[in-house]
Amino acid sequence: MSEEFSIDLHDKIIVFGAKRIRRIWHDEQWFFSVVDIIAALTDSDNPRDYWYRLKRREKESSGIELSTTETDIR
Repeated sequence: MSEEFSIDLHDKIIVFGAKRIRRIWHDEQWFFSVVDIIAALTDSDNPRDYWYRLKRREKESSGIELSTTETDIR
């Protein structure tokens, strides 16, 4: 794999660029930290606030409520 993205199937943390992304294996699937992914993909100083505002905007515009739990990532 390239230097930009490395993954070890046994580790709970993966690296994307220089950012670490937490994950957990549960019920035969990986779950990743949304806040960590936002931090890796944006230049946000506060990725938690970025996620909060993104969820709020989506709910207001489409009525869809984004969730940080029980999301199938397949």
